[in-house]
Amino acid sequence: MTSLTRTEARDRAAVVSDLAYAIDLDLTQGAEVFGSVTRLTFAASPAGATTFLDLKAREVHEVTLNGVPLDLATWSDGRLPLPGLAEHNELVVRATMPFRHDGSGLHRSTDPADGEDYVYGHSFMDAAPSIYACFDQPDLKAPHTVTVRVPEHWVVIGNGAATVDDTDTDTNANDTHPGSRLWRLATTQPIATYFFSVCAGPYVSVTEEHDGIPLGLFARASLRPQLERNAPQMLEVTRRCFDYYHRLFGIRYPFGRYDQVFVPDFNAGAMENPGCVVIRDEYLYRGAVAPAELLTRDNTIAHEMAHMWFGDLVTLDWWDDLWLNESFAEFLASRAVVGTGLYPDAWAHQSIVRKAWGYAAERSPSTHPVASNGSADALSALQNFDGISYAKGCAVLRQLIAYIGDDVFDAGVRDYLQAHAFANATLTDFVGALEARHGASLDAWRDSWLTTAGVDSIACETDATGSILTGARLTRTAPPEHPADRSHVLDVAGFTDGAERWREPLVLDAASVPMPSLTGRPRAALVLPNASDLTWATVRLDDASLADLPRQLSALEDLDARCVVWNALFDGLALATVDPRLFLACVEAAWPLETHDSVRMAVATRTVDRVIALNLPADERPGALARVAAMAANVLAVAPPASGAALAAARLLARTSADESLLRRWLDGVDLPSGLEGDADFRWGVLRTMARAGLVDAARIDEVRESDRTVTGTLAWLAARGALPDSDAKAWAWEQLTGQHGLTNHEMNNLALGFWSSGSEELLRGYRDRYLVDVPAMKAWVGDDALARVARFAFPLPVVEQATDDAVTAALDSGDLTAAVSRAMVDQRAILREVLASRAAFPARA
Repeated sequence: MTSLTRTEARDRAAVVSDLAYAIDLDLTQGAEVFGSVTRLTFAASPAGATTFLDLKAREVHEVTLNGVPLDLATWSDGRLPLPGLAEHNELVVRATMPFRHDGSGLHRSTDPADGEDYVYGHSFMDAAPSIYACFDQPDLKAPHTVTVRVPEHWVVIGNGAATVDDTDTDTNANDTHPGSRLWRLATTQPIATYFFSVCAGPYVSVTEEHDGIPLGLFARASLRPQLERNAPQMLEVTRRCFDYYHRLFGIRYPFGRYDQVFVPDFNAGAMENPGCVVIRDEYLYRGAVAPAELLTRDNTIAHEMAHMWFGDLVTLDWWDDLWLNESFAEFLASRAVVGTGLYPDAWAHQSIVRKAWGYAAERSPSTHPVASNGSADALSALQNFDGISYAKGCAVLRQLIAYIGDDVFDAGVRDYLQAHAFANATLTDFVGALEARHGASLDAWRDSWLTTAGVDSIACETDATGSILTGARLTRTAPPEHPADRSHVLDVAGFTDGAERWREPLVLDAASVPMPSLTGRPRAALVLPNASDLTWATVRLDDASLADLPRQLSALEDLDARCVVWNALFDGLALATVDPRLFLACVEAAWPLETHDSVRMAVATRTVDRVIALNLPADERPGALARVAAMAANVLAVAPPASGAALAAARLLARTSADESLLRRWLDGVDLPSGLEGDADFRWGVLRTMARAGLVDAARIDEVRESDRTVTGTLAWLAARGALPDSDAKAWAWEQLTGQHGLTNHEMNNLALGFWSSGSEELLRGYRDRYLVDVPAMKAWVGDDALARVARFAFPLPVVEQATDDAVTAALDSGDLTAAVSRAMVDQRAILREVLASRAAFPARA
């Protein structure tokens, strides 16, 4: 399908205006297709102008423009020309649309727990035309009036409040739609097409009202216990965030009801459809819940709610201003959960989880500016939903506030929202609102932080005589491929054995800035630039700090400083300046004493998945896993039962232990750590570890699946089956992954993750070339959003050798790949090159 270009969008927006959609959907036509009737009214200027409609149908039955049938032979590549427009136009399209199974469009899935079907709409980016005929671009916002016919026992949720049409005679089961009901959705405020959503199925709900706003939480019927168990806490977060945002923005939530629908197979964490937020249902935790997991979910709730203003009320004009949506929602979510008192330490989660994600994206050749990132068409813009648009954008906003102050920023935000409510806006619009309040130009800040890619490297150099400092300077190095003169507002601190010896705030606005106030101060064992994590930069620790880091990090009580140190280690590992063995030594010393669960989880995950699995040579991995397992066992033995520390330790032990007796007992539900009794997800984690080690066979994995025939259980089963290390199991998993077997997007992802988690390098090497052929070919039946994730998870990263780099580079140079697959390969190749460089810099020890 042709992707809409920015030029085409501008041309169409110059012709059409005053849009309104009336959409009738019939979801009673079976499991494969649904009926879609669109009545679109719009003005056009000049009279006689020509434009085109976006329509991705299975079959188009009839299209009339102002009562005149159009030639359907002109419908091609998802577009239908609209010639000879009048001043006022009515377009009617009757079509049959396909249900999709890749998390986009109108996605339909069957719950294996009870056989019930569920539908949800995800119109993001370019999927709306596969649901209804439309002008699919963000700056042509319009009210939507929708009806949905569904089986009689289904309910409907959408952008407008949904009610059953009691006058519909088809509910009498004696007309053309026996056993069905018609639902009507209230006409919406003007919204962009990519926010259109309809959810339908036998959903169950928990509802209440807050401050005059009806609230609803919805989930599959089989998840009723989880929904009801999690609802009180989620509703509390929703209530508090509404109050917070109302105070902050000075504009009440403008979209009527606020429903949050938990759905399976969702490609992202959630989607901010006004009035009908769609959230992945993994967030309805069914087992033990770590504090970091709870924070992740509640931050997501706050993030999507922030979008009701940044994105929904005021919508970006084109995708190169994606930061106006995602950077702001990222920033506001953390600010809200801190400001409401829900999570006082949430900025640590932002640092250790989200900023680390952004730093990784910044290191890739695919890095791009936060704003004005040159998205020439919609599909290329899809590639920029990454750690730069989210985490870096959030960090940049924090730098902006450090520069102009909270009051100026907040006042500028309110001015911006009020000036562009129910319309569209650009980078220039937002910066202009801030400049009006700031009273000075922000051009230099905008150019260096928003429209230039790259991350600066900062370091602190000190001179000392004995234990006393005689000089100090902070240095800044911009990447040569993205030179910029960024001004950093930050601080530098010195610590010795956990005690803060000194802290110096400053503005780093040159290549080197002296710090004369440190002369005569005591020398510190750990010198830490950006100690409060105020800026976006790669922190380079000096040699002396690195040499004593295991001891110093384990004693460090300052949470922000710990996050900065861990991110410096992650970056150093990727840049081949930190030995992975030093990283492991820091983990052994500091992880058992860590008190913040997000830090515990992030460090544990990266230790196993990156340091041990990739950076260390194969012969060092068993010993490293044994050391980590021993550490986890020691923490589990002394941690308070069922605490966050105990849960983190148990999960880490289940991932790293080679103790077959322990694993078998846990698999059988014997001697489980407190709080994990009956926890199906923990059991699957144990089983995956055993599968990777070849301690179970496919029959045993299938047996466990029979006891957990749920969506979550099915995903875990596929990951475990894919993790079996023998050649027959790998052949089965690969064929299931890359063949047309009707797997959902998440099922493909879990197979891919399991596949590469085990097996000899010789066995896996044979699938490197198959990846380069088989995965790109999946574009014939998998959408771009889903395929990008498959291409990332299925990348042959464990085959760490130059030949893998060469083969991937040849495939990229061929020009035969879609933008989604190409971006995934570029990013994963960047990680491969980091690992190759690390192994060269820190080779296996003799």
